[in-house]
Amino acid sequence: MTVRYFRLTEDMQAGTWDLGDLQDEHGQEVGDPYVFAAGRPIATKGRLSVPIDEPGRRLDFCTAGLGVAPVLHVRVATLFAELARDDVQLVPVAIKGHLDMYQVLVATKLIRCIDDHASAEVRYWKPEHGQPERVGDYKSVIGMRIDTSKLGDTKVFRTQGWTVALIVSEDIKLALERERTTGAKFTEV
Repeated sequence: MTVRYFRLTEDMQAGTWDLGDLQDEHGQEVGDPYVFAAGRPIATKGRLSVPIDEPGRRLDFCTAGLGVAPVLHVRVATLFAELARDDVQLVPVAIKGHLDMYQVLVATKLIRCIDDHASAEVRYWKPEHGQPERVGDYKSVIGMRIDTSKLGDTKVFRTQGWTVALIVSEDIKLALERERTTGAKFTEV
């Protein structure tokens, strides 16, 4: 049986809250907000917090700030811990003004699996783009498709070269839907 995979993103809707950049225990913005999407475990010191930039209806799944770090209500985080224990790190985060518990989801695996030929369009960073540190990475991926033969039993991961994509297996998707997780949007890859 072939396992299906989905890109998990925040379902942006009017009237929902918008979270700002993650902050350290001193209230300073985290130095590298992209570390939460790098596809590897992170080291944290102290408790993280996140301000609400735009008030609105709270979500069970949303993203925070420039680095679009996934923020999950503890009920949803528990599902990830149960179903994908080897693929995720959960980091406690306080959302200013809310007593509910939340966690930042860090996908700890980075897999080169984007199928360039099956995807609608892929573009790579080239030397003429003026960002030598990014040459060879994807500049854009439209209509992403992945090669599932490269995944083994992985259930949650980031795609190498295009780490903005958070990918989950179908069983994770179904569990989130059963829980009626607000804010989660799925696109098959």
